[in-house]
Amino acid sequence: MDRIVANALKTLRLVPRATLILMVLAAPVLAVPSMRADAGSTIEAPALKKTGVGFVLLVSLRRG
Repeated sequence: MDRIVANALKTLRLVPRATLILMVLAAPVLAVPSMRADAGSTIEAPALKKTGVGFVLLVSLRRG
């Protein structure tokens, strides 16, 4: 009987810790739908102009 009570007490002590860990892990997943609902306030940066240096660098490295 004492063994059953000891196991029950040990389990009851782990329940708050397990709930806290699950809440911390589930918070970002549950926050995603609320963040997507307010997509109108996103500020986008202006598009960068492409200069074409990457292609020139690639060709010069292949020749060398």
